[in-house]
Amino acid sequence: MNIFQNLLIGDALEKMLRLGFLIIVGIPAFYMLSNFIRRSTTKRFSAQFGLITSKIVLYVGLIIIIISVLSVFGLDLTHLFAAAGILGIAIGFASQTSMSNVISGLFLIGEQPFVVGDVITVEGVTGEVLSIDMLSIKLREFDNKFVRIPNETIVKSAVTNLTHFPIRRVNLNIGIAYKENIARVREILFEIARANPLCLQEPEPVFIFSNFGSSSIDLMFGVWAEKEDYLAVKNSMQEQIKARFDQEGIEIPFPHLSLYSGSATNPLPVQMIESQSAK
Repeated sequence: MNIFQNLLIGDALEKMLRLGFLIIVGIPAFYMLSNFIRRSTTKRFSAQFGLITSKIVLYVGLIIIIISVLSVFGLDLTHLFAAAGILGIAIGFASQTSMSNVISGLFLIGEQPFVVGDVITVEGVTGEVLSIDMLSIKLREFDNKFVRIPNETIVKSAVTNLTHFPIRRVNLNIGIAYKENIARVREILFEIARANPLCLQEPEPVFIFSNFGSSSIDLMFGVWAEKEDYLAVKNSMQEQIKARFDQEGIEIPFPHLSLYSGSATNPLPVQMIESQSAK
C-alpha cells in the first residue's frame, strides 16, 4: 500500500512539475520568441510583416501549450479535436463576415498598399496606421482619436497613402484681384518658395492659372517638400504669402454684394437715418 501511495505521489509530482514548466517557462519563452521574430523580420522586411509574423508565432505557441497542458491531465485529445472541428464549422458559418475580413487581411499583407507608420485616408478618415491585423487595421487620427476599420472595408474602398513616396507637393490655392499683374505675382511666389528652407527646389515649384473666379483670379501654386515637413511647409508658406502680399500691396479679394434697383448701372440708394435714441 505504501508503494502504491508513493507511486501516486510521484506521478502527481511529475505532473505538477511538467505543468509548472509549461506555464512558467513555456509561455514567457513563446512571448520572447515572438518579440525576437518581430524585431528581426521588421529589420529585414517591414513593420507590418514583423507584426503579423510575431502574432502567428505567439498564437501557435499558446495553442501548443494548451494542448500540452491538457495532455498532462490525461485528457483524450481525439474527442477534443473532433468537437473543435464541429465547433469550428459552426462558428465558420456563423461568422462569414469575420472570415471575409481574414481573407481581406491576407490580400492586404500580400499586396502591401501601406505599412505600419504610413498615413492613409479611407472613406474620409485620415490617420497613422498603428497595426494591421487579420480582422482590421487600427488608425490614430491627428487629434489622437483611435479608429478601427475592418479589412473588408479597406479592400472594397479607395485608399490614399499620403506617405508612400518620400516627397509631397503642397498645393496652395490663391486668389488675387483682377487688377493685379499676374507675372509679378508669379515672380513673388517663386521668391517666397526659394527663401523658405523647407521647400525643395528640385522638383521646382508649379504655378497654374486655375480659372477666372467670380471675384478673383484663381491661382494654384505648388511647392515640393519632404513628407515629414508637409504641414510645416503649408503653414509657413501661407503665412509668408499673406505677409508679402500685404507688403507689395497685392489684393486678396473676397466676394462683394451689390444691390440694384432695376438699373444695370445705378446702385440702390441707401440713406442713413439717425435714430431718436441717439439724440
